[in-house]
Amino acid sequence: MKILIVDDSKAMRMIVMRHLRQAGYEDAEFAEAANGIEALAAVAEHDPDLILCDWNMPEMDGHTFLVQLRSSGSQVPFGFVTSESTPDMQATARSAGALFLIAKPFTVETFRETLNSAGVS
Repeated sequence: MKILIVDDSKAMRMIVMRHLRQAGYEDAEFAEAANGIEALAAVAEHDPDLILCDWNMPEMDGHTFLVQLRSSGSQVPFGFVTSESTPDMQATARSAGALFLIAKPFTVETFRETLNSAGVS
């Protein structure tokens, strides 16, 4: 499985990767991007099976990235990993095509349960 992690914080990308490995994705191949613009290029280059993306980033935020990704025809499974998790934000994420939203701070079990519930394997 190829997983693209999009976050403007390198440290957060490393934390997400570590949690995913501990949640059972130790054999996954990881690609990284620091914003939505880089992420669009990374999707074209790596053809990921799953995208985990922050919401608030410079240059292009996660929601705009998801909208552009979906408008290009891509249906790759997509979830947000973000510090904000209001009901309005969750509704906006789902209406744009996200499968889930994981709120920071998170645990290994949060990743395991959320990805299993979303049918990501």
